[in-house]
Amino acid sequence: MRTVWHPDYAFELPDGHPFPMRKYPLLRDLLLKEGLVEPAHWLEAAEIPLRLLEQVHTPAYVQGVLSGELDESTRKRLGFPWSPRLVRRSRLAVGGTLLACETALQHGLAANLAGGTHHAFADRGEGYCTFNDVAVALVDLLTRGEIASASVVDLDVHQGNGTAAIFQREPRVRTFSMHGAKNFPLRKEQSTVDVELADGCDDEEYMELLQRTLPRFLEAGAGELVVYLAGVDVTRDDRFGRMGLTGDGVYARDRWVLSELTRRGVPCALVLGGGYLRSGAEATAWLHAHAHRAARDLGL
Repeated sequence: MRTVWHPDYAFELPDGHPFPMRKYPLLRDLLLKEGLVEPAHWLEAAEIPLRLLEQVHTPAYVQGVLSGELDESTRKRLGFPWSPRLVRRSRLAVGGTLLACETALQHGLAANLAGGTHHAFADRGEGYCTFNDVAVALVDLLTRGEIASASVVDLDVHQGNGTAAIFQREPRVRTFSMHGAKNFPLRKEQSTVDVELADGCDDEEYMELLQRTLPRFLEAGAGELVVYLAGVDVTRDDRFGRMGLTGDGVYARDRWVLSELTRRGVPCALVLGGGYLRSGAEATAWLHAHAHRAARDLGL
């Protein structure tokens, strides 16, 4: 699978910060060690231009992020301390998702080893999401006429509230979010299709619900590109997930989704989404690598 990466996807956070920033370089090292990405298939992200950010986000919010002049409530919702490294990392992640989408349109499948920042709204960020990478990428592709329609399949344990809100009045982009009913965010937005999960949902329950609902969503119009948020915070060891899936369940999910999209002939750009295992960044990176293992096992 062609895969987008940049060393500056990770930066140092204060001691004790709950976000596992080390998972990004650890994941890349794991993919290299297992030979899951051919040497010629590594692509390097570039910072997204400001004009593309401002096609989705308000100029006032973009400038506030760039300068660090954000009010205290905005900083608190975001969850990261401001720094120039945060700005660079955020812009690189968005640029990486755009490149992954462009590459998927050419080759059928591509991944960004960051992204999935689905809690970012047009005028604010929250939940460790500064800019909405998926929305910026899809709006740019639509604006340039590279695609006429697209869809987002969001399997992070948290609802993609920012993505849903941004595309609520955009008929060319359909959104599917399967998430914990009682998990963050407390106030949900309306996706095209929302599927709610009970706390403690296990592998069998999860797959039964996914296989019953996602095909109907895709049949109603998958569009010319699907962006797949393959969050691994659905597992029982995740500090924020409240679900009951195993690692094998995550692999089965990723393999089934990729198989389903391939069978339908829909290009797919995969982005990371969340993952916060109590057992550490190494274990989180291991789960994120399941999507690449599934692609390899499917011959993609």
